[in-house]
Amino acid sequence: MRSLRLRLLAAGCLVLGSFFGLAGLTLDRAFQEEAYQGLQERLQAYAVGLVAAAGTAPDGTLIMPRPLPEARFRTPGSGLYAEIRRRDGSLRWRSPSLQGLPLELPGGLEAGEQRHGILVREGLELAWFALGVPWEGAGVAAAPGPVYTFAVAEETTELHRREARFRRRLWFWLAGVALLVLLVQGVILGWELAPMRQVAQELDAVEAGRQERLEGEYPQEMRVLTDRLNALLASQRERLERHRRVLGDLAHSLKTPLAVLRGLAERPPPDLPAQMREPLRRMEEIVAYQLQRAAAAGRQPMAAPVELLPLARRVRASLDKVYRDKIRGKGGMRCELAVPSGLAFHGDPGDLLELLGNLMDNAYKWCRHRVRVAASLAEGPRRLVLEVADDGPGIPEEEARRVLARGVRGSAGGVEGHGLGLAVVADIVQVHGGRLELGRSPWGGALVRLELPEPGGP
Repeated sequence: MRSLRLRLLAAGCLVLGSFFGLAGLTLDRAFQEEAYQGLQERLQAYAVGLVAAAGTAPDGTLIMPRPLPEARFRTPGSGLYAEIRRRDGSLRWRSPSLQGLPLELPGGLEAGEQRHGILVREGLELAWFALGVPWEGAGVAAAPGPVYTFAVAEETTELHRREARFRRRLWFWLAGVALLVLLVQGVILGWELAPMRQVAQELDAVEAGRQERLEGEYPQEMRVLTDRLNALLASQRERLERHRRVLGDLAHSLKTPLAVLRGLAERPPPDLPAQMREPLRRMEEIVAYQLQRAAAAGRQPMAAPVELLPLARRVRASLDKVYRDKIRGKGGMRCELAVPSGLAFHGDPGDLLELLGNLMDNAYKWCRHRVRVAASLAEGPRRLVLEVADDGPGIPEEEARRVLARGVRGSAGGVEGHGLGLAVVADIVQVHGGRLELGRSPWGGALVRLELPEPGGP
């Protein structure tokens, strides 16, 4: 079942069916017990009425008056029957309603004893009640009298008919209520799932190019989803635009070197190889720079966190091999990592590697004896702060402004030794929506500070 609405309706049918089924069974059982209890109370009242109506003959024996207090006792086959028996089981009196019926009601009760139950005789089901009554005849008060059992019985046909009628009405109304609840639930589900249908429609519109983002007003519970989708769509658009800009910048940057090469090819000078070397080097730098710009993944709203410390150690180990002579030279050189364990960057691992690689390579190249890489998490707004400092000559203030200017980055090499690497770093920071600052380290060298926004910040 692929439809979420059908799943919810099926689950609702199962829950409601179970609930109303158990409720129906409980109510039916309760009604049966109440109906039987009411029947027994009525039979007890009949028995007490017979005791009250009974009289004593001159010889001290029990006699029943005519007419009887209940008319049904006088009608044969009326369904209401009564017997009076001595304790030894001998019959003293039978109601006229038992005429022609071979029924024998329970007897043999002790004085004051009461019993009730269901009796099946001759295809009839009877509910009965029996009461043991001591009887003292006139003139013989000193002698204990006999104990009579007043037994009253009634056919349960009417009882079952009432139960069946109640059961039909009960299940009819329960089914009606369940159907009504399901209809209401279907309407509520349609209303509750409307935002999801709206999301699907807006995604279709985005795919068809009719809109760029999800623009509807959504409930708070769905806002996290729609915000993440909008961030993902924005990230994809930014990446596409960045690739277009890179291709445009690449085409524009190659025009001049290609024009120089074309002029050299049309009128080759005697030292053609030497004159071709500079345009070719220039083209190689431009292509490398633009490829690095295009490779930057940029902000990824749902990217897995990348831990900084293991990656920084990896870059340090690689650079230690490249600059082995400098590390073993006079005075030596060391790189300190002040990166807390567990601190993570939420983005593409390649972008983080590019940032650390370029900044630490520049620091290794220009430092005298010391490089320090520090990282922390700043609050308000939440952002990752990365600093790389060295004790080298540093970057002059006027050249720092040129390095961070857009035009110089496009030229791939505005400042020797800090050109291509810092330009790539600046581009990656820009596509992540962060900030790059250049300054002086505590030892007088260069200090590069990056601030990258983290997800979940205010």
